[in-house]
Amino acid sequence: MLRRSATQSLVRLLGHWQDGPSPTPLWRQLTDALRLLILDGRLPLGTRLPGEREFASALGVSRTTIASALGQLRDEGYVQSKQGSGSTVTLSAEGYQRAPRMPTSPTLDMSTAALAAGAEIHQAYSHALAALPGYLNNTGYDQHGLPALREAIAQRYCARGLPTHADEIMLVNGAVSGLALILRYLTGPGDRVVVETPTYPLAISAIEGASCRPVALPMPDKGWDTDGLAAIIAQTAPRLAYLMPDFQNPTGQCMDSATRQIVADLSARTCTTLVVDETMVDLWYNAPPPPPLAAFNHDAPIVTVGSTGKSFWGGLRLGWIRASSRTIAALIQTRDTLDLGSPLLEQLATCWLLENEHHLLPERRRLLTARRDMCAALMREYFPQWKFVLPEGGLSFWVELPEMMATRFAARAEASAIHLGVGTRFGLAGSGERNLRIPFTLDDEILRRAFSTLQPIWATLAGQHGANKMRKII
Repeated sequence: MLRRSATQSLVRLLGHWQDGPSPTPLWRQLTDALRLLILDGRLPLGTRLPGEREFASALGVSRTTIASALGQLRDEGYVQSKQGSGSTVTLSAEGYQRAPRMPTSPTLDMSTAALAAGAEIHQAYSHALAALPGYLNNTGYDQHGLPALREAIAQRYCARGLPTHADEIMLVNGAVSGLALILRYLTGPGDRVVVETPTYPLAISAIEGASCRPVALPMPDKGWDTDGLAAIIAQTAPRLAYLMPDFQNPTGQCMDSATRQIVADLSARTCTTLVVDETMVDLWYNAPPPPPLAAFNHDAPIVTVGSTGKSFWGGLRLGWIRASSRTIAALIQTRDTLDLGSPLLEQLATCWLLENEHHLLPERRRLLTARRDMCAALMREYFPQWKFVLPEGGLSFWVELPEMMATRFAARAEASAIHLGVGTRFGLAGSGERNLRIPFTLDDEILRRAFSTLQPIWATLAGQHGANKMRKII
């Protein structure tokens, strides 16, 4: 089934893709910007693009520019066109083979904020395999999750100041899977869901995938706009709000206790369900975050989502939902339409990791602190015009560029085999054109090599931008 890309929506996604007067032809600039959207997943496979005439009119360019850009994408294997049916985003096997390979292949991914597995992951699976025979005398289907692991997660919440029982925990296949299940249970087509902007791109995808309408709660430079949240709830009556109070992705901000109290009380007063994503909660560098948001008002309808992906390893693909036992029971029934439970081996491995977290996580935090500081030093060295705040937790910097240049910079970086996290991926309606998310999860040598490759690209782009501004002044 083909998705149709609304023309104005695509224009917003493209952002500020033009360099103005530039030695790079306009059609090539458009090609680079469209390719970036496809590689990012913001233009999913199967999306039907606007007709050439309509697209040209919306962008204010010639039809020849559109035709040339689409022709190049066809040659590279990113687009397929049929007479009378327009152009569709695709990556067939033949097209993939025709697609040009970057000169420094393989591509360096600087868009993903995650660490590779450490030695402890192999240990965890070894212990899980040793324990597995004791569980082979049953079917292995369990939509609630392994009791021992649910108890361990419940004890974690108790230690953080939120009394929790094992029957208030449900194991799922990662945080996004948990959010999708919650959306299926609590929302219907057309319901509004409040999201911080910027926010985690896959959360936006899950919300839109549930046929809900995301409503933006802009993030200030510091803290959360609680008055704005109250106004949005009053004006739009959202079905729920999705928040990341613990080292918010991508800004790295941590919600203080006073703000948590205000937000929890607002949830209780308006009966607005909050889905709280805690995937970054273990990754603090100066001090642990305040207690879970649900601890600040026990009458508030708050559903909490956690995950092993950032704390230990993304390949575990295991997460959990913490909610009232009544809500958990309803979610288990709803899960019948999605899957029959989480893999037992991963649950057993996570049991071992949680048993040993008190010496595993401090080492992980020390590693990430050192990489964060090195990344900050390198950005100051190579990109003194960039602005950023040293995050107190999480895995990345939220960088502010001097101008709206993120899409153009990322498109040029892609040609040098470096994939960047463009700010517009993290916002709604094309916001974030002045931002990049820069992870500090790569080792120092790789990061320095990436920045040394990016620096001349940035210098050229910034120089062209400055020259164009001078021409306009003159």
